[in-house]
Amino acid sequence: MNFINSQKKKAVTFSFDDGVTQDIRLIELLNKYGLKATFNLNSELLGRKGMLVRGDGMRISHYKVHPEDVKAIYEGHEIAAHTLTHPNLTGLEDEEVIRQVERDRLNLSELAGYEVIGMAYPCGGVNNDDRVAEIIKNNTGIKYSRTITSTNNFDLQENLFRFNPSVYYIQLDSMMKLGEEFVALKTEAPKIFYIWGHSYEMDLGSDYWVRLEEFFKLISGRVDIFYGTNKEVLL
Repeated sequence: MNFINSQKKKAVTFSFDDGVTQDIRLIELLNKYGLKATFNLNSELLGRKGMLVRGDGMRISHYKVHPEDVKAIYEGHEIAAHTLTHPNLTGLEDEEVIRQVERDRLNLSELAGYEVIGMAYPCGGVNNDDRVAEIIKNNTGIKYSRTITSTNNFDLQENLFRFNPSVYYIQLDSMMKLGEEFVALKTEAPKIFYIWGHSYEMDLGSDYWVRLEEFFKLISGRVDIFYGTNKEVLL
C-alpha cells in the first residue's frame, strides 16, 4: 500500500545515507515502533572500514555494511541509490553523472532483489542543481531524489527530483518540535513529515539514541498517520 491509497492525510517517512553498520541498530528501533525508512547506499563503497574525526577529536565508526548482507539488513525497508562512490554530482560531466547514478541503481537492484528507483544526493553543501536533476530524470531509472535542504514544513512538493526533506534529524530539538506539531495537526490536505540523516550521527552524543527513541515514541502508533518508505509516500 502507498500513501495515496491509504486515504490518510498525513504521512511520516525517514531517509538515511551511506549504508553504515549503525543502520542495524537504527532498524531495530524503527521496527520496534512500526516505522519505515529508505536507506541510500554507495554500492562501490560497501564493506569498507573507516573512521570520521570531528573537530573536537571525537572518532566515530564509519564502517559500511557488506554487500552480501544488504538484503537481510534492510528487509522491510527501502534500498535506494546514493551514487557509486559519493561524489558531488554538480561538478561532474553529464556522462559521469549518469554512470554514478545508474550503475549504483543497477548494482543495488541486484543486491536487493527488486528494482531500486529512489535516490539521495551525496555530499554536503550545494550537492544538486537543475542540470543534474534533469540528467537523472531523463537518463536513469530513478523516480525521485532527495536533497539536504530542510523546509521545516510538511507541504507536498511538485519536483520529486529535487525533493527537500522537512528536517535533518541531528537537529534533535527541531525534529521533536516539528513532531509535536505534526501529531497535533488536523488537515484535509495531504501532508508529509520527511526526516533524513545518517545513523552514525547518533554516536555523537551520549543521549542521542535515547532522544531518537523518544521521538519514535512520539510519532509512532497514530491512527491518522501513514508510515512508509520514501517510495510508498512519494510515489
